[in-house]
Amino acid sequence: MDIAGSITGLTGIAAGVCTSVSLLPQLFKMLREKKADDISFVTLAILVTGLLLWVIYGVMKKDYPIVVTNSFSALVNIAVMVCTIIYKRKNQ
Repeated sequence: MDIAGSITGLTGIAAGVCTSVSLLPQLFKMLREKKADDISFVTLAILVTGLLLWVIYGVMKKDYPIVVTNSFSALVNIAVMVCTIIYKRKNQ
């Protein structure tokens, strides 16, 4: 692999990691405060759908950094969705 290919691959992995961990602070805050105020379930549902489509795309292209980072991101977002359902019901 040449340097340009290495830089391209590392850039893609870095982007995937940043995207994947972006919602972790929100998840930790929700778990700590046991509240889901101002969380849009519809937005999360659309985002999870997109992430799962990225996973399918990654599998079809055999691009495993796309598969791994988007799978992790989907799991984090699904956890936020579950917390949103639980805490919004609990706090009604």
